[in-house]
Amino acid sequence: MTPQEIFDGMCARWLANLPTFEADSLADDVVVETPFAAPGHPTRTEGKQAVLQFTQAGRASFPVRFDDCRGVIVHETADPEVIVVEYELVGTHTTTGVTASAPFIGVLHTRDGKLAHWREYQHTLVITQAAGQA
Repeated sequence: MTPQEIFDGMCARWLANLPTFEADSLADDVVVETPFAAPGHPTRTEGKQAVLQFTQAGRASFPVRFDDCRGVIVHETADPEVIVVEYELVGTHTTTGVTASAPFIGVLHTRDGKLAHWREYQHTLVITQAAGQA
């Protein structure tokens, strides 16, 4: 898969209320980084099984249904296996019904058609406020 196809799959999974990644799209040694993760959340997760477990647990415990992935801008790089993606996720809190959005930037690296590295910069304050955790 191309980096764009992997990102498109991630968006589709968010909107289907599924964990971000599916096993077939990940390299065995995949690394997921969220340098600005909220306190108590890891900033780095390594390995396919660890990433799958982390994203499955996160999706199950996060009380938000994603309604849209909008404003997507994909920046190609000199490396055909790397893209930089700007996007905004819109979601509705499943208990309160409040809808909010947050901006993100992701750097996506592939290797042999699989996701090798995902680094996502999140606006964690907006996310925690929208989820009622601030």
